[in-house]
Amino acid sequence: MRWLAPIMLFLALLGATPAFAVQPDEILKDPVLEARARALSQELRCMVCQNQSIDDSDAPLARDLRILVRERLVAGDSDAQLTDFLVARYGEFVLLRPRLSWHTALLWSAPFVVVLIGAIGFVAAGRRARVAGAEHLSPEEEARVAALIERIE
Repeated sequence: MRWLAPIMLFLALLGATPAFAVQPDEILKDPVLEARARALSQELRCMVCQNQSIDDSDAPLARDLRILVRERLVAGDSDAQLTDFLVARYGEFVLLRPRLSWHTALLWSAPFVVVLIGAIGFVAAGRRARVAGAEHLSPEEEARVAALIERIE
């Protein structure tokens, strides 16, 4: 009986699929435009949920943005024009992956700076350990260590 629960959990997780918040009335009839809309909406941040794309969010603002994306695509906007329009309207924060520019340089360079600081810390700690290990024992300390080692053996 104890084996039944893990099997049931495994089967339940096996059938799990990601849930998207896109409503049936939002879906475009043209599959090419719908694919573009879905790809774009996965790159846009929900301003309410913040760490969720508008494709995954069921917040009213995310729904409005999904509809806006589809309207602009039907009107003939390119992906770049639509992205520029949304950035002009909501700021760079609307993009889940902000563009590389002078005001996002710190954001993009932060992981490299953290790794560099960590590497410098490891090198400094290694040098400190070597310098601390370079100290020699006095003859009395060496005799005492030898006596302790003999006692252990």
